[in-house]
Amino acid sequence: MITISQAELIRGSKTLLSEASMTLYPGHKVGLVGANGTGKSSLLALIMGKLQLDKGEIQVPSQWQIATVAQETPALDVSALEYVLDGDREFRQLEQQLAVAETNNDGHQIAELHGKLDAVGGYSIRARAGTLLAGLGFSEEKQSNPVRSFSGGWRMRLNLAQALLCRSDLLLLDEPTNHLDLDTMFWLESWLKSYPGTLVLISHDRDFIDGVVDEIIHVENQQLNYYKGNYSAFERIRAERMVQQQIAFERQQRERAHMQSFVDRFRYKASKARQAQSRLKALEKMAELMPAKADSEFHMEFLAPLALPNPLVAMEKVAVGYGDTTILNSVHLNLVPGARIGLLGRNGAGKSTLIKLLAGELQAQRGKYEPNPGLSIGYFAQHQIEFLSLDDSPLMHLQRLAPNAREQELRDFLGGFGFHGDMALAPVRPFSGGEKARLVLALLVWQRPNLLLLDEPTNHLDLDMRHALTLALQGFEGAMVIVSHDRHLLRLTCDDYYLVDNGEVESFNGDLDDYHQWLLDAAKAAKSQAQTEVETPKPQQDKKQQKRIEAELRQKLSPLKKQQSKLETEQQKCNQRLNELEQQLADTSLYEAQNKATLTQILAERTQLSQQLEESEMEWLELQEQIDDIETEAFNS
Repeated sequence: MITISQAELIRGSKTLLSEASMTLYPGHKVGLVGANGTGKSSLLALIMGKLQLDKGEIQVPSQWQIATVAQETPALDVSALEYVLDGDREFRQLEQQLAVAETNNDGHQIAELHGKLDAVGGYSIRARAGTLLAGLGFSEEKQSNPVRSFSGGWRMRLNLAQALLCRSDLLLLDEPTNHLDLDTMFWLESWLKSYPGTLVLISHDRDFIDGVVDEIIHVENQQLNYYKGNYSAFERIRAERMVQQQIAFERQQRERAHMQSFVDRFRYKASKARQAQSRLKALEKMAELMPAKADSEFHMEFLAPLALPNPLVAMEKVAVGYGDTTILNSVHLNLVPGARIGLLGRNGAGKSTLIKLLAGELQAQRGKYEPNPGLSIGYFAQHQIEFLSLDDSPLMHLQRLAPNAREQELRDFLGGFGFHGDMALAPVRPFSGGEKARLVLALLVWQRPNLLLLDEPTNHLDLDMRHALTLALQGFEGAMVIVSHDRHLLRLTCDDYYLVDNGEVESFNGDLDDYHQWLLDAAKAAKSQAQTEVETPKPQQDKKQQKRIEAELRQKLSPLKKQQSKLETEQQKCNQRLNELEQQLADTSLYEAQNKATLTQILAERTQLSQQLEESEMEWLELQEQIDDIETEAFNS
């Protein structure tokens, strides 16, 4: 296990930890949370040995293998698959040693190295790397492309694949979801759930944290505070503690005021001097409690749009794409005030293409596309950060939009986005990605749009800013179309979902859980289709030989298919029970105080069944992959 005792950590002039302690147990999955700048990333660097404590002690088992995501990806000519394999240094070393042994025709060394390769999983490593890359959105074709051909976000996925491929006892992940879409988020969440080692995760996606971790370490006031449970449990427990802390603080302030009043009145009166001195000493020894306070410094609110024409945009049989290539066909969509649409679909299906059409960055190739003359668009996309004037301050950016507004009014507005004091007057250039994203959002909000187009607006935003954005979007009166991998944001702000798939945009009748099931079903259907594709006719074989091969194939497949059948029965039972629980939860009387124990029991059972169902589905898919491999091998033999 990892232990930190009485730790003090100072970076520059700022103390991050003071007399802080914590313990991480083997196999546990821990979420590391706290406001920006409190030292979460520094704590990971401390565990990796890249930083040293100024005081105190840290113990990390010397035999533990630690995996983490590299922050830089060189523009290499090697393929994506080979780059990921490079992350397993032990495998690469054994591979090189084997090549030398084979050149020297050293039979003993060759046999020994083959044994070591088998022990480290060297014979399955390419298949595992391919599976990881596929889960992270890389098609077979992309896996062969050189690393230099990928954008920064895709290169970070390659670094993540490297970290996941390595055999490790401890996995340290700092914002692994920043460059992922919703599909890959589902995949990564499922992968991390089955990870057997110790996991420490920093993330600003509360649903992702909830789905993966079972413990929280909260970095606050230079301390490492432990909470049992996921992020939602942490929020609830911490809120209760804050209420208790505020009550204790107010009581202490009253006691201090009473004691100070007595001291002030009687310290110079002979008959009361001893009592006054006694209370003065007690006052000096009294431990100073801190008042409870809300963490978030952010507050944003969309003012009512200047106009709300209806419809804002009308589309009939619209086709859109790039050059002569059509991505979306025959799109029918009318956007009216109050519409709150979340776009779902696999990576590359065309979600961002639709957003760019609505934003005016792409023109319709054909069909009827009619924006209302009163349309006012607020468009947020990551590339828009590049259009900030890096040598100008946040205040100067806002003054260009509102030249007649009072400076104090503009500074108060920027304060709601975390740009306080000198920061509102400082150049944008050294700002972090999250700070630049906050500024783009601030400029967007100020303009009072009646149509919001948000393409992954939460990338680089911390939990507090995401919460502020969620609240603001809930009160927005215009229309909204959003693409996001943040399920919490989608769930709380969207009334309707549209699925972008196979060049079509259709209303999706379901929620995010239904979409996850749709992805699983689509994966199963793709596997089934691959099995039934027409194959090249094989040469005529001897009938006895053919029967023998078929019998061997059935013998190999039988236990796998039996296990699949068993899993399908389990899944059916889980779904039936989940439906029963949902019907019980629909009964409003269940939420009355006297039924709290029953409600808690039902919610716990639903959570357990949902996790069991997801694990069962993933096991079914893994079995199907084994079946496909066996059938392919039999066909080629």
